Amino acid sequence: MTKPLAGPQTLLRTMNVRAILEALARRGPLTRAELMGETGLSRTAVTQVLRMLEAGDAVATAGVDRATRGPAATRVSLHPGLGFAAAVHVDHASMHVTLVDPTGAVRAQSDAPLGHIEERAADIAALIAECRQDARGPLRHVVVAMPGIVTPDGEIRDDQGPDGGAFRTALVAHVECPVHIENDVNLAALAESDNGVGQDLSSFTLLMIDQGLGAGTVLDGVLRRGAAGIAGEVQYVPQPPVPIGVPVLNEDVVEDLALLHGRDPADPLLVHLDACADGDTAAKAMVDELARRLVIVAGSVTLVIDPEAFVLAGHAAHPCFVAAVDRAAEALSHLLALRFVPSAFGREATMVGAIGQAASALRESMFARFASIGGMVAR
Repeated sequence: MTKPLAGPQTLLRTMNVRAILEALARRGPLTRAELMGETGLSRTAVTQVLRMLEAGDAVATAGVDRATRGPAATRVSLHPGLGFAAAVHVDHASMHVTLVDPTGAVRAQSDAPLGHIEERAADIAALIAECRQDARGPLRHVVVAMPGIVTPDGEIRDDQGPDGGAFRTALVAHVECPVHIENDVNLAALAESDNGVGQDLSSFTLLMIDQGLGAGTVLDGVLRRGAAGIAGEVQYVPQPPVPIGVPVLNEDVVEDLALLHGRDPADPLLVHLDACADGDTAAKAMVDELARRLVIVAGSVTLVIDPEAFVLAGHAAHPCFVAAVDRAAEALSHLLALRFVPSAFGREATMVGAIGQAASALRESMFARFASIGGMVAR
């Protein structure tokens, strides 16, 4: 006689385990009564799942709720030994590492100047190791934000050309855990979609100015990277009289405009933006031209995908630049209506996105390890 399948019971148990793990990751330490309220599970189900998770070192006791009497007052939390994930932001001048736990809480941070490109994997690993001295536990996942084109298989195309996945391979060898590489602007867009101004938008394109102008687009809640990771390289969108293939907004453009308006071409964009805010007329003329170029790029994007709004991030979130963009958009409003909103995170949007994705990857690995009883036994 064929034995009846136990699938439905196993599936229910797995769902209950995941519900409790998600509640603890989202809310932090909770009592049994609070877990019942968060998950909708019965007291018996919560007690049974916690017993299994405690046996698997997935949860641990985390104090007592003094306002409640009895066994139900004991709080439980995710076990501190579950490990960490590292969020890494590499820009053109520096490297930043943030270590997070499954709840997304920051446990350690470190940064350093960017050294030789061939040594960046080892340098990042050294920063991660420095952070782990302050937060002991296994490293489960690393998310790296990089400028330039990142293909779906983790190949980086930057000023040095395509690397064939060599950087990710080298970093994996150093940290001995999965590594996910993502474009820096895309991570900024994910930060806005998850926790910023994009939460209330059905679609948006984030425009970020750093060394140049980049875009990240979220449509119907999904980040659109493109088939080869090229989506968002908007600084190359043709814009007369700029020759085709020449960036319409980057550091070289800022230097040229500074020379044209009698300002120091060695100054970074932020200096010009602050001068604009202080009333410098030459700086204001520079910023107006940069804003005009960005608005024309936004108009081109609108004619293709028509996002609900454009989110201004990086240097584009500077109040003086936002005001200039609004003026340029108003001048073109008779041709095309465009909506611009400043980023909730400004120049920190990329790191916020990297931290969010690192914590999410860490939680998913935790769920995979503990969500099924068979998995717990195997562990």
